[in-house]
Amino acid sequence: MILKGFKEKSNVKHLNKLLSERHVTVTDKKIESLGVILNIDEIDDFKLFRVFADFLKIRDNKLKIIAFSENDKDTLTSWDVCFNPKDFGWKGAINNVELQTFLDTKYDALVSYYTKDVLELKMMTAKSKAQFKIGIAQSDERLNDLIIKTKLKEFNVFKEETIKYLTILNKI
Repeated sequence: MILKGFKEKSNVKHLNKLLSERHVTVTDKKIESLGVILNIDEIDDFKLFRVFADFLKIRDNKLKIIAFSENDKDTLTSWDVCFNPKDFGWKGAINNVELQTFLDTKYDALVSYYTKDVLELKMMTAKSKAQFKIGIAQSDERLNDLIIKTKLKEFNVFKEETIKYLTILNKI
């Protein structure tokens, strides 16, 4: 139990370091690839994001959706790519090759669709090499470049607002 607290503290320290070193550079490059991080404990309808990607004219091979759950993987059989706290080590280390590959991929945009204050979800967003990060209003505003303040269940509002701001920023 004590080790779990030390591990969490080291990961919080690593997260704060990542966020303080982050340099935001927004360009008018069009979005051609999209990564999505969602908390399957909050929302489990990944088809919404496929429709969203189709609307943005992103091809299926340029879309990657991953899920996170605070539960064990064995109970989540409906997801191909689902991660849990066991996939994270000390000082922000990633213990899963698939997750590390997702985080190292340079997506044009990343959607962080979760509201719970979970350290591992924040680390996934912060460690991502995506050029432009979009998310719902969360406790730490340093995570995303574009923050849409909406409720989790109001996906259509999120979609409309995101498209509106991406159009203004000349990203679509």
